[in-house]
Amino acid sequence: MKDFGNQRIATGEKVLVVDLGGCSGMDSTFMGTLAGMAARLSAKEGGGLQIADPGSRNRRSLEDLGLDFLMEIDPPNAAWRGTIDKVRSELEVPVAAPAPTPVQRTKLVLDAHQELASQNEQNAETFSNVVSMLKDELKEKEKKSGSSGRE
Repeated sequence: MKDFGNQRIATGEKVLVVDLGGCSGMDSTFMGTLAGMAARLSAKEGGGLQIADPGSRNRRSLEDLGLDFLMEIDPPNAAWRGTIDKVRSELEVPVAAPAPTPVQRTKLVLDAHQELASQNEQNAETFSNVVSMLKDELKEKEKKSGSSGRE
């Protein structure tokens, strides 16, 4: 999802919609990835990340981390309102990116958690141990692979 979002942002998209209608739950890495995309999009004039059909559990998860201030959750005036079933029927599965290496995967998870931690003090405290552990893990993996994470 991060690669797809980055590609769309690089081609000039200002607003991305993430449809969570089929998503029963999200982990912190996924939410951190959403937060990172939302931050990049919000920096553009008229840009932003919209969440469609989050369901109560996912909405609560996003709100608990304060991400509802970074993205629009089920915005009432969104262009896709009233046509979501039609939009869903016309979607195509994006070409999957190659599987990340262990170093790349750890970097992705670390970046996502650093993004969450940067949102507010409570998140910084909640994710401080995870961020610390992931930094150590990344150093070890880089050392073993002889890489600096830029694979």
